[in-house]
Amino acid sequence: MHVISDSCVACGTCSEACPAGAIAMDDNLGRYAISGACVDCGACEDACPMGCISAE
Repeated sequence: MHVISDSCVACGTCSEACPAGAIAMDDNLGRYAISGACVDCGACEDACPMGCISAE
């Protein structure tokens, strides 16, 4: 599973790149978060311009 760090600037690029639709804005965190629907493909990690996503 991949995780999004606190460095996320909420640009939405990861959400757009996710083929599983597993990334959504978490208003409580003020950034995007990855749900259990993640298929661990890494598309979000490759897409993030800030380098905020990594494999856990």
